[in-house]
Amino acid sequence: MIEDIKKRALHRTSILEGQLRGIARMIENDEYCMDIITQSRAVQRSLESLNRLLLENHLRTHVTHMFEEGGDQREQAVDELLKAFDFHSK
Repeated sequence: MIEDIKKRALHRTSILEGQLRGIARMIENDEYCMDIITQSRAVQRSLESLNRLLLENHLRTHVTHMFEEGGDQREQAVDELLKAFDFHSK
């Protein structure tokens, strides 16, 4: 994994852990549902941010290599990307 991306991804997971613990406390304390939903949506945005980092790393490392290899490797890379975005055939 690219070192800068790894560092940022680990930081993002630490933030996510804190956000999830906060949501659990909110639920335990019977806080207002809309406030909990607001925090849950923030977690979803944080997960999307993490996914972007992981996808960037995958594109810069594995996919680049797989496209250079060509053939079956290239097709596998395309299939993985389609699957990552739920565009693969079922």
